Amino acid sequence: MSFTTKIKEELIQLAAPKKEELAAIIKLSGSLSLSAKGLQLAITTENAKTARYIYSAIEAYYQIVPEIKYHQKTNLRKNRVYAVVVEQGVDELLTDLHLADAFFGLETGISPEVLKDDDAGRAYIKGAFLATGTVRDPESGKYQLEIYSVYLDHAQDLARLLQKFLLDAKTLEHKNGAITYLQKAEDIMDFLLIVQALACKEAFESVKLLREARNDINRANNAETANIARTITASMKTINNIVKIMDTIGLSSLPLELQEIAQLRITHPDYSIQQIADTLDTPISKSGVNHRLRKINKIAEEL
Repeated sequence: MSFTTKIKEELIQLAAPKKEELAAIIKLSGSLSLSAKGLQLAITTENAKTARYIYSAIEAYYQIVPEIKYHQKTNLRKNRVYAVVVEQGVDELLTDLHLADAFFGLETGISPEVLKDDDAGRAYIKGAFLATGTVRDPESGKYQLEIYSVYLDHAQDLARLLQKFLLDAKTLEHKNGAITYLQKAEDIMDFLLIVQALACKEAFESVKLLREARNDINRANNAETANIARTITASMKTINNIVKIMDTIGLSSLPLELQEIAQLRITHPDYSIQQIADTLDTPISKSGVNHRLRKINKIAEEL
């Protein structure tokens, strides 16, 4: 089950939908046609539970008994597409939900009443997500929530509605419509709080925190590996210079404190500067060891 499906199935288990939620679902997933009985409304979804949810809402609010139909998609995924079909009282339903103008092309944005009222706005956001929303699985490490709209001005109104709840929503126009989207993990988690998908919010946050912990560990390991590589490189350079001194003027020509450092470096090529400092007969600081190693390197370079 995709993460999007988990969210939608959590949402439809909450309290009965408000009319604003139903309005958003119908606006984004509904289509009108003419049948022998008159005006017909069909609301499509790929989720059987969402179809039953829409069916129950229409029946509860309007005492209309819709019909649920389905067909198989012909693409590679071959998902079923469900249609909740209303063949009676369509005019009254659209008028009551303030959708008549939207379906006849007179109004393509979101009703000002929804934009003004926070409770209505939350319900509308929930319905919009149920209709055409998707969330990228947080396991992918790339965070994206999208809601598709046929009209750009609806996508822009939806972005403004989300911005009312302090979400950094943006819009992007496509050839066949527009999307309203969120790209920050924190915004997506806040979105899930707004629509009350609390279990999915917790799951999203857990995955995010786990990924961040893994990344921190990997960064620490990479830094440690890089430090080890730098230490080995520096050690090999010094060892080569010590060998050069031994083959030319001999270690005995060096001052005693440099001889001691040179012998330790040759004997323990894997030692860190601190380990060398601690192993000396008279321990000195790391900077003291570095100073002596630089002297050895300089002597070798001058030979």
